[in-house]
Amino acid sequence: MNNVTIIGIDLAKRVFHAHGAYADGSVAFRKRMARSQVLPFLTRQPTCVVAIEASASAHEWGRAIQGLGHEVRLIPPSYVKPYVKRQKNDTADAEAIAEAGPRPTMRFVAVKTEEQQARAMVFRTRDLLVRQRTQLINALRGHLAEHGVIAPQGPAHLKTLAAAIDAAEPSMPKLVRDVGRVYLEQIDRLSCKIAELEKTLRREAQCGEETRRLQTMPGIGPITAMAVEAFTPPMTTFKRGRDFAAWLGLVPVQHSTGGKQRLGRTSKMGQRDIRRLLIIGAMAVIQWAARRGTRPGSWLARMLDRKPLMLVAMALANKMARSIWAMLTKKEDYRDLGSAAA
Repeated sequence: MNNVTIIGIDLAKRVFHAHGAYADGSVAFRKRMARSQVLPFLTRQPTCVVAIEASASAHEWGRAIQGLGHEVRLIPPSYVKPYVKRQKNDTADAEAIAEAGPRPTMRFVAVKTEEQQARAMVFRTRDLLVRQRTQLINALRGHLAEHGVIAPQGPAHLKTLAAAIDAAEPSMPKLVRDVGRVYLEQIDRLSCKIAELEKTLRREAQCGEETRRLQTMPGIGPITAMAVEAFTPPMTTFKRGRDFAAWLGLVPVQHSTGGKQRLGRTSKMGQRDIRRLLIIGAMAVIQWAARRGTRPGSWLARMLDRKPLMLVAMALANKMARSIWAMLTKKEDYRDLGSAAA
């Protein structure tokens, strides 16, 4: 009797759809079930591959299904889409997932642990609060600019806005000053929460061996180290450092054909959180090198002499990504702290 070799499951909030297939690709079953029926159904199935789109709650389901003894494969939704034959519905999506799962060249997402997702939640929450604080600051600057109060961008210049609101002889209406104080209270509250989350990230970054090792590299602090630990799959997933850099999106877009390579701007197709932090870290290294001076003939000195600043930052971020891969795969600290800025 043939056994099911792969089951594609289309995740949802309440109603799930499963598509089972045999080794030859023929349909074994199509099943619609409630959320509470998924795990009991999979418990009755022989050990096989269970393919799921890497969407919301996929990692939680992946851990639960792995506990039943099945092999879980999380597939990026963009890689599943080409296998949807015609109309898009839950049944067709489940079949497409089952079609994409056994492909030998398919790329999968590693199932994250609960600790990784917890740290990712802290990182993303801080990122959200920073964006909200920036929105409030910009809104306050815009409103006060209508009343002749001009201040540069950034939290460092809030004192200028607060002084204008609390002036002994205010030149703006009382209603504007009252609403402005509401803005300042909200910004102060968000700043306190952001500081608490940053303290948590620093504490967590000192607890792990890998996060401590990453911080030995110039341009990488506790926040970047925690982002690498929370969002990256095992480094053994990548054969070489350039593969990790490509996964982050720190490579040029290709428009190559006919044997001619045409490279464009940075692709920005990968993990944007780590990519953004590495670029910020690279800019910090470049600014530090500009103040202290670079070693004549070094890579950074040659690049700064003939390339635009942002292009040098992108290239340095690519080098940092490759170094991260080498450090984590070889389990070594950053050995030459002065080479990047020398």
